[in-house]
Amino acid sequence: MGKKNSKLKPETVETLMTMTYFSEKEIRQWHKGFLKDCPDGLLTEQGFINIYKQFFPQGDPTRFATLVFRVFDENKDGSITFEEFIRALSITSRGSLDEKLHWAFRLYDVDNDGFITRAEMYNIVEAICQMVGQPIDGEKSSQRVDKIFDSMDKDNDEKLTLEEFKEGSKADPRIVQALSICDSNN
Repeated sequence: MGKKNSKLKPETVETLMTMTYFSEKEIRQWHKGFLKDCPDGLLTEQGFINIYKQFFPQGDPTRFATLVFRVFDENKDGSITFEEFIRALSITSRGSLDEKLHWAFRLYDVDNDGFITRAEMYNIVEAICQMVGQPIDGEKSSQRVDKIFDSMDKDNDEKLTLEEFKEGSKADPRIVQALSICDSNN
């Protein structure tokens, strides 16, 4: 039979099929790959960072990967189970626009207080620059964050709610793109 974690229980597969946008075959394929990379069934933060380093060898993705890891690790136990991994992957790859924006909001809301501050947004912009190997231009990053806040912060309280973030992102998708393109002129 192999290791204890080598097979997904039928009820686990059924649950994941109802909670994700993946088919049974896809879930089983992802599980096989997950166990290949994480034989004990858990993905640590360092392991997660190492995966990002493979995709961004020209930069330092440590800071960004740590932020993403925090969102994937739903129960905050310091590791990602296959179930946590596949649920997050489902949203980020196949979720609706609202689901993706809610997930992105959780990424940007670093302290989990229900708001995105300028400092949190700036933190993400810097982390993305480091990840892609671009030098951090503090003035340009501040201008980008100011532009986003000017557009999204409707009540001018210096923090973005989930609704402000969603509405602003839907009204002008370039705003969210500005977060992911370090050297853009946005």
